[in-house]
Amino acid sequence: MNKKNKVISLFGNKKVVKNEGVKYSELLEIFMSPFQNDFSEDFFLEDIFDFAILAWNFGNMKVIAPNEEFEKIIATASKEDINFSLLKKMIDHKIKNFKVYTNFIVDFELNETDNHPILSVITQEEETYLSNMMNNLDGQMTSNDFEENYINRYAIVIKPQQPFFHWLNALYPEDKITEVEENNIYLVSDEIDDVNTWLKKKYDRLFKMELDDWHTNKKEWPQKRTYKMFKQWFNVEVSTMVYDLEKKPVYKSEG
Repeated sequence: MNKKNKVISLFGNKKVVKNEGVKYSELLEIFMSPFQNDFSEDFFLEDIFDFAILAWNFGNMKVIAPNEEFEKIIATASKEDINFSLLKKMIDHKIKNFKVYTNFIVDFELNETDNHPILSVITQEEETYLSNMMNNLDGQMTSNDFEENYINRYAIVIKPQQPFFHWLNALYPEDKITEVEENNIYLVSDEIDDVNTWLKKKYDRLFKMELDDWHTNKKEWPQKRTYKMFKQWFNVEVSTMVYDLEKKPVYKSEG
């Protein structure tokens, strides 16, 4: 099942974990629904929710912040590798149709139950969210605080284990592999509080990238992937100190 179809099926799912009071998990699904076809099939489901939450929170911010201040805030997003025109469209949609729902969405979780994705979200009231945001800004380090050549990323090293090779060798029996010489390394934000908790939420994205690296036919991938299975198939190592010893800037390919 591709990502777009999975999102569509989620919108039709009635088994939604609901927050106390206002059902923000359900609101988020309704909020995203008109834009489901605006996302490429290359998008991971988690990334679509991240994008929608960003638009939701920017919509809240636009209502309460002076125009000049909001333009400074959203200008930071325009520099990122995102669909900025879609972001602005979703922000306007949030203000027009969901203005009365003022909580900010700070986290979400997707769980599979009977092959149905179930969404739950964590929200913060406006005052709490803004207070936390100001505290984080006050506590940010300046460039002088960083050690020279330090990169503000964590590195996650994924090493395939025997169950992975068993699956791969069943597909390519004439070319059996028992180990790999190089392992993939994934850089993630150093603002993640607990990488293990993050992995429990994001493991399937890494799982899919590892599978796709060796075999692109998704129909022949293991279909019922769990975090337990991920830990059996891959050894995961995390480095919280990453340094760049080169003078040239890091190149990031588009795509």
